[in-house]
Amino acid sequence: MPFVGVGLHVLIALFFAIHVVRSGQPIYWLFILFSFPLLGSIVYFIVIYLPNSRLHTGARKAVAVAARALDPTRELREARAAFDFTPTAQNQMRLAAALLAAGSPQEAAANYEACLKGPFAADLEIKFCAANAHLLSGEFARSAALLQEVRAADPAFRAEPVHLLLARALAGAGRNDEARAEFEAAQGRFGSFEARAEYAVWAYRNSDPATAQRLQAEIDEIMQRWSPHNRELNAPLVRRLQAARDAGPARS
Repeated sequence: MPFVGVGLHVLIALFFAIHVVRSGQPIYWLFILFSFPLLGSIVYFIVIYLPNSRLHTGARKAVAVAARALDPTRELREARAAFDFTPTAQNQMRLAAALLAAGSPQEAAANYEACLKGPFAADLEIKFCAANAHLLSGEFARSAALLQEVRAADPAFRAEPVHLLLARALAGAGRNDEARAEFEAAQGRFGSFEARAEYAVWAYRNSDPATAQRLQAEIDEIMQRWSPHNRELNAPLVRRLQAARDAGPARS
């Protein structure tokens, strides 16, 4: 039995040694693993293997989800406290992001706009975030104006998200010909699931069954090849798509 135990330790060390070579870890790990098979394997598992494994990533996600469920306003409270104590632009941007995540887009938009009045007035990321907050607040004209400023300053900056957010803002403002052009451009240029799904949402809501059905067929084909991770990642957009499909024509 002791022989079997020693052999198992060596096999575990060999498994981690293969991981050392394949993942490009420092070569001294091989010396540690084969000089001290049991202790070396334990140390390698904790220090190197676990932090880079899917198990660890999943555990971190689960902990984060549980923390948000137990105290959903923690980040907002901490962000507000940080801004009240030190009212810098960085803390105000953190507060704006926390407000948006907490479902207060109007207050978030106001904080982003305040950031745009100082030294960060030309910051494209802040403009993009402000445009998103305005869109969620129903302030479509302001959202579209900010996104057009972003595009004019740097056409390559977050090109696909700008296309899609601008298309949604234009649609919300009733400028549907321009919205369609943006959706078409995004789909033609990027061909992503997101571009197709956002365009399909617009088509369902604007009585364009031919476009909606064409896009839905492409979307269904893409979703058949998804991994569980893809499904989780795209779940919010899939829910929006299904809601638009169920509801039919509506102005938004």
